[in-house]
Amino acid sequence: METTDGKSRTAHILLTVASFVVVVAGIKAAAVIVVPFLLALFISIVCSSPLFWLKGRGLSTWLAILIVILGIILAGYIIAALLGSSIDDFSRNLPEYSTKLNEQYGSMITWLESRGIDMSRFELVEMMDPDKAMQLVAMLFNGLGDVLANGMLILLTVIFILMEASGFPGKLKTIFRDPDRSLAQMGRITENVKHYLAIKTMTSLMTGLLVAVFLFIMRIDYPLLWGLLVFLLNYVPNIGSIIAALPAILQALIQFGPGRALGVAIGYVVINMLIGNFIEPRFMGKGLGLSTLVVFLSLIFWGWVLGPVGMLLSVVLTVTVKIGLESREDTRWMAILLGSGVSGPAETGIEEPGR
Repeated sequence: METTDGKSRTAHILLTVASFVVVVAGIKAAAVIVVPFLLALFISIVCSSPLFWLKGRGLSTWLAILIVILGIILAGYIIAALLGSSIDDFSRNLPEYSTKLNEQYGSMITWLESRGIDMSRFELVEMMDPDKAMQLVAMLFNGLGDVLANGMLILLTVIFILMEASGFPGKLKTIFRDPDRSLAQMGRITENVKHYLAIKTMTSLMTGLLVAVFLFIMRIDYPLLWGLLVFLLNYVPNIGSIIAALPAILQALIQFGPGRALGVAIGYVVINMLIGNFIEPRFMGKGLGLSTLVVFLSLIFWGWVLGPVGMLLSVVLTVTVKIGLESREDTRWMAILLGSGVSGPAETGIEEPGR
């Protein structure tokens, strides 16, 4: 009997793993469709709060949706205009930047060798290519442009999701046997995602503005562009702020040399420490309910499956999966493994301030 139970348990685990692999492969294959839908879904979740607020003030559903959509279009237009002109200028100047960066790189090698350090012994030096660093920056901006190219599809999807939002609870009551539990679960996921995205957007905006002002004072080219990059990559946990700092540091190195580049690096560290260690924790509460290792691995996993957008949404997607796993007794152990402790359901999701 025990042997039969053991085989059944093993078969169940193998079936679960196989299903997971098939689902992930399907999502990755359909990333072109899934990515715009995910963006539209999370934009809709963020916009649902102002939408319901406007409806609570007596506005009709159509008028409230129209106001929210106009706000989205205005924000998207400003971002697209900023990205478009700055990326064009940066792309035109890329060959000149690459040449200057190579000169700075050569000067650094010469200076080190003049101090008795034989750089030919270090294989890492041979692998470093300043041209690739600048090309990577250009590729990153082009990737952002590709995302904006799906703007109309994303916008239409957001409109339809917002239109369906009010009738969604009624559909759930018809579908599920236990609608109250399902509605509570969906409400929990939605509130956690809304709270996280609202706080993260606020702190990312503060970080981006501070960086843009700081770079303007330091007379670094494209301060608004680098500030926007900081705003976007601040959604990427652990390494997002590091990646966002590299282009501006390279720009400072090209324009003014190592001294100014070091000053820019120090400024980035100070700003990120101020926001990340003092302001963000005050509003975010106890945290994400995810271990640091899981946050980092989720960044890699979702980035591999969905590309740059997957990296931006990695934390939200993982928290959503964790809450879903916790809702079932047979998968709760997986949620515990994803969590930052062993206290169980109370730690799941994004904590409210003061909890």
